[in-house]
Amino acid sequence: MSQPDVTHRLVPTPAGRIHLVEQGTGPLVLLVHGFPESWYSWRHQLPVLAAAGYRAVAIDVRGYGRSSKPESMAAYRMLDLIEDNAAVVDALGEQTAVIVGHDWGSPIAANSALVRPDVFRAVGLLSVPYTPRGGPRPSEIFARMGGDDELYVSYFQAPGRAEAEIEPDVRGWLAGLYAALSADTMPAPGSPDPHFISPGGTMRDRFPEGRLPAWLSEHDLDSYAAEFERTGFTGPLNRYRNMDRDWEDLADFDGAPLTQPSLFLGGALDASTTWLADAIKAYPTTLPGLRSCHILDGCGHWIQQERHEEVNQHLTDWLGSLPA
Repeated sequence: MSQPDVTHRLVPTPAGRIHLVEQGTGPLVLLVHGFPESWYSWRHQLPVLAAAGYRAVAIDVRGYGRSSKPESMAAYRMLDLIEDNAAVVDALGEQTAVIVGHDWGSPIAANSALVRPDVFRAVGLLSVPYTPRGGPRPSEIFARMGGDDELYVSYFQAPGRAEAEIEPDVRGWLAGLYAALSADTMPAPGSPDPHFISPGGTMRDRFPEGRLPAWLSEHDLDSYAAEFERTGFTGPLNRYRNMDRDWEDLADFDGAPLTQPSLFLGGALDASTTWLADAIKAYPTTLPGLRSCHILDGCGHWIQQERHEEVNQHLTDWLGSLPA
């Protein structure tokens, strides 16, 4: 079966422009990537969703790829990313969409559905479970994790610090991170955890070396590296630097459930899934519209790339179950 053509477009938003890749016609499915990725993370999903009768659209999130990159750190707050997503739907001439996100794209998708239920009629979450806003400030929680070591989130929150580590060797750093969180190349049990940084060390100190994960070809790595070598990492890292601001902005949604029809897919070997196991157990309360939930055995963090055939099947089954 021939696949619909792929179209690259720049669409206007309140803060600039969002680059997107579009394939197919039918009900709109908006795909939101995480860190450190791009629209390319959905390369396995776009043609399958298009062939299944959907208008599949993968964006470069603000700060990434060919999308706008505001200078202000505050311009990467969650409310602005929600506005971008709603503006994309409007610019495409649609009134509603299903939104699906992976990694940082998962909370972006969840909060888009929470804040704009008039636009986002269903939400799919990959790797990072839904956790309602609440508790202490995020920075306080992360600062208490890891003992003498520092959690990567705190490491990323200091302006310029992570950039100094990553940007001299973007390709090597990306290869190490992708390998560190992939099922077939992640450090063996009992090894130092790459999610934490030793005092005075860098994140890449704990990355595995020597081979790429099976899902990542040299061409794929080149595609990711070229974008970040061109744009730098400050925009993407500013997402981490707005977590306390998001906590303040979303105070009205404290503890709020996400009621739209939803899906969750996680990897059994992904720290995002294991660390937040209690959030998954709370889904009957926090995701009352949950229709599909699957933990993929032997899968790491990059779920829609590591196990694209299974993810595609779960996505199309779930989309097919949604009201027209």
